[in-house]
Amino acid sequence: MSRRREVLHEYRPSFGIQLTPEQRDTLRRIAPSVAVSPSLGADDRYDLTPGSSIGVVRLPDLDVVIQPKVPIERALFLLSYSTGRWWRHEQAELPDASDLVEAVIPGFVAQLRTAYRRGVPQGYRVEEDALMTIRGRPRMDLLAQRRYGKVPPIDVVFDEFTEDVLPNQLVKVAIARLERLPIRNPSTRWPLRAIDNMLSGVQSPPFDPRHVPAVRYTRLTERLRPAVELARLIIAGTSFDLGVGSVGAGAFLIDMNKAFEDFVVTALREALHVGPETLVQGARGRALYLDVARRVPLKPDVSLWRDARCRFVGDVKYKRIEYEGYRNADLYQLLAYSIATDLPGGLLIYAAGEGEPFRHEVVNLGRTLEVVTLDLQASPGALLAQIDVVAERIRSTAAVQSAA
Repeated sequence: MSRRREVLHEYRPSFGIQLTPEQRDTLRRIAPSVAVSPSLGADDRYDLTPGSSIGVVRLPDLDVVIQPKVPIERALFLLSYSTGRWWRHEQAELPDASDLVEAVIPGFVAQLRTAYRRGVPQGYRVEEDALMTIRGRPRMDLLAQRRYGKVPPIDVVFDEFTEDVLPNQLVKVAIARLERLPIRNPSTRWPLRAIDNMLSGVQSPPFDPRHVPAVRYTRLTERLRPAVELARLIIAGTSFDLGVGSVGAGAFLIDMNKAFEDFVVTALREALHVGPETLVQGARGRALYLDVARRVPLKPDVSLWRDARCRFVGDVKYKRIEYEGYRNADLYQLLAYSIATDLPGGLLIYAAGEGEPFRHEVVNLGRTLEVVTLDLQASPGALLAQIDVVAERIRSTAAVQSAA
């Protein structure tokens, strides 16, 4: 029996989609970003409205595809830019990429082939064991606590040179998760299996998608970065349903809000030639509060710091936030950031179509809130040129603040 396939579009409602109770409940569990509401006049049909997450949801006998509002190759460019530049036009064409999974796999395969063309890389892993002979460094504390000084065995800690290290584990787990998702083109599946066979000596830890471990790269392992960072992205985006009766249900979903923010921050750092300690994302490592009692923490998407002082603050929005009665919530938020940082204003960076470029002079406060937009329909080169313009504005603002 062939599986049914429904195609949805980011932020656009689709009406009258037929769902069984099991499909409806599973969709709500593994894809909470999709709003599900009963259709009028039918018991088994529902209106589905995706949020900012794009990708594929595999339900019993049904695949739900959520397409981005931008061309899929542009979404891939945004995703890859801050996670190792794993996607290139010349490396992975998209003739049959009908969804995000099918589009991601060619780029993943291309980077895996580069990473493993000289074989499976090995590395050192710290091991602890009780051995009959000394290897590495004896654990004197354990010898006293567990053995009461009686040996052998001897508790030791040593470095094991092995293929079973974190980068290879991440790749192996990512391949396994992709295999559990709907892949319509069989030619994209066999290269993954070939790499998986190479990693037969590597374990598959149960990585939590919410806390995928980061890899520290060295000069010798830098070539692995694109493949491993894409593997981390795949693990973070996949989830599988454990509900009763929904065996085989799973999802690969990427939040375009975060993808856009990560792209903008990464591209601005490169354009400004600064690192994450200077152009800070989410106020990481910085204490920023709206009130004197420090009970209202603030985490602007992007801020530039020099000499322990904030010289620029901004916010990045892929989708304009609107609450009932508060159509300008993004501007209120930016105003709070400018007040907390004691700056004369801030910059709001929208994806084109979510707002119009404008310069708002705030009454009574003497602050200016600027809005700029980035056209995601533009080519990668043209989009990066837009980033350069924003970077120059940030550079000028920071220079004025430093001179003040």
